[in-house]
Amino acid sequence: MKSPYRSLFIHNSLDGLREGLSHFSGPSRVALLLALAPGDPLHVIDPQQLLNGHEPRLEELYCSTAGWKTPHPALACLRSGDIIPAPDPGLTGLLAFGGQSSSAFFQMWFTEQHPDLCSPGPTLRWLEHAAGQLAQDTAISGTLRNSTSAFVLQSYAFHAVRDYIVDQRNYTLGPDTQLRVYPTLDAILGISCTREEGAWPCGRLAFVEPSMLCRMSFMAGFPRMEQPVLRNLRHCRKFLQAVECAPRTLISDGRSIVGISCDALPPGTIIADYQGRHGFLLLDDEVICSFEEGVFHSTNRRANLVQFEEALLESGLTEDHQLNLMRIVSHIVRHARERKHGCTLAVDLRAVPRNLAGQTLQTPLDLRCEDHLRLATSLSKIDGALHISGTGELHNFACLLDGRTVPGENRARGARFNSALRFTAANDDMIVIVVSSDRPVSIIQRGIELTARCEWSPLPGFAPQPPVLEDWLRG
Repeated sequence: MKSPYRSLFIHNSLDGLREGLSHFSGPSRVALLLALAPGDPLHVIDPQQLLNGHEPRLEELYCSTAGWKTPHPALACLRSGDIIPAPDPGLTGLLAFGGQSSSAFFQMWFTEQHPDLCSPGPTLRWLEHAAGQLAQDTAISGTLRNSTSAFVLQSYAFHAVRDYIVDQRNYTLGPDTQLRVYPTLDAILGISCTREEGAWPCGRLAFVEPSMLCRMSFMAGFPRMEQPVLRNLRHCRKFLQAVECAPRTLISDGRSIVGISCDALPPGTIIADYQGRHGFLLLDDEVICSFEEGVFHSTNRRANLVQFEEALLESGLTEDHQLNLMRIVSHIVRHARERKHGCTLAVDLRAVPRNLAGQTLQTPLDLRCEDHLRLATSLSKIDGALHISGTGELHNFACLLDGRTVPGENRARGARFNSALRFTAANDDMIVIVVSSDRPVSIIQRGIELTARCEWSPLPGFAPQPPVLEDWLRG
């Protein structure tokens, strides 16, 4: 690790991987454990402290035991860039991939497992590709590949999704398949950006292995010479209207649209579930990722209400009331995000709810009732907050939240957010959930945004010498 060239390309690869994952999954960090040759100590490359808090597990795996130091019997026969995978270290909240190679003896890559991740598969394929790139870089001397790996890893999202689908279909169907995944994904993203009379696409389009089409029954089939070819995105977009808001599915063999079916789909089927401006990519029943504006993302597009759940656990409410409030809040927040309108929910934890300035109801609505919950969801569109008690009843709507100026206000966040900060600062037993019209969700209690995230410090512009694991553990 004393070579400046090697330190530089490792630093560039780490930065490129972090940038790519941040676009795919939101702000992300990356870390690496690396020993370039047998007998070398394990170095820690963790510029953004991703591994902090995992020291006991790392010490147990890589200091107390020497299993990782034992060369694999097939190591000498490996081609440059090939990896023999090592067991996942199992660090909580982290995804990891690593192994041994002929040019880089041992490496283990880490990144965050975001709570809204559809599937860890594409991210793991991304880490696997990073390991392969590092193995190739270390096998080549000179500066030929100095920044190549960084650029490759930064723009690997599309390929990571494809690699994961190919791997899973190989497990299910075997390697001899006819459906080409790259053109399929190109068509899915192309159709997602194609509007028909101003409307975004809705409905399901399934890509079935051609050899399995004979197992399906079709409501409507098209003669081969008249099937819309997949290259004609606008024509395929028109046909998608036949399955909008219906249990029917448009069927393709990867080259053209072959028909419409309500039948169960065979294994290994790639499904695009269009839901307007966004959609989801599935392989059989597994949601792999979402897509929007022609780009794949790892998010499942559900609001992250973990902080609200934790606040309820500390509130002293009964378990039944906590579960009811989670269900009620999740329903209203999800509806507001889908319809892209802002709303505010003020959850009152007091035994006797306070009086808030707003539209009062003669009889509180029990939101455990589905009809009442749907009504409350509609009332959330009206300016002002919904006042919900700890027992799950709606007491007021269109409520005004006010208070004195507090630290942490941000004019860039709008009136809802700042009013909630002021109000909760003066009322400790209130939790306010603010949904912005552009989909971010903020959970505020005691004048503090519980969902706030610290900005990660950027990577330094130089490649510092990484510490040995034992020195890093001692701090």
